[in-house]
Amino acid sequence: PMHTDDGSTQAANAWPSPTFLFEVKWGTHVMSFQQVSGLNVQAQPIEYGHGDNSSFSALKMPGGRKYGTVILKKGVFVADNALWDWFSLNKTNAAQRTTVTVSLLDEAGLPKIVWTLANAWPTKITGTDRQSTGNEVAVETIELAHEGITMAGG
Repeated sequence: PMHTDDGSTQAANAWPSPTFLFEVKWGTHVMSFQQVSGLNVQAQPIEYGHGDNSSFSALKMPGGRKYGTVILKKGVFVADNALWDWFSLNKTNAAQRTTVTVSLLDEAGLPKIVWTLANAWPTKITGTDRQSTGNEVAVETIELAHEGITMAGG
């Protein structure tokens, strides 16, 4: 007898990734996100002239580092108001900065790569109209400013 594979068993094995790939922690709080961008460091080039000979083009040297805003998309967190409180504090006085870790999770839910953001604080939170189940709150995006990034794993 001829056996036809409709792909259903293979599809489950070929795409084992969880719904939420990133785990974000600060203090005792944990959030999960589907997408993260901005985990990069850019060295600002500084140009300077070489000698008094105009035939030499300007040389470039690495200057200060510039850190992009980290953007977390499509997330959920337990409704304990900690995120909103943190954001509100930043609007009323000096930014309340803290260490934030962003972990890329593997299929088993274990951290594969961990980025650590130094002195991070939320600069923008965008809510969502979607209904969430139980005590979880869905958010569309959170933007984090920070003063340094390190990476471990990978």
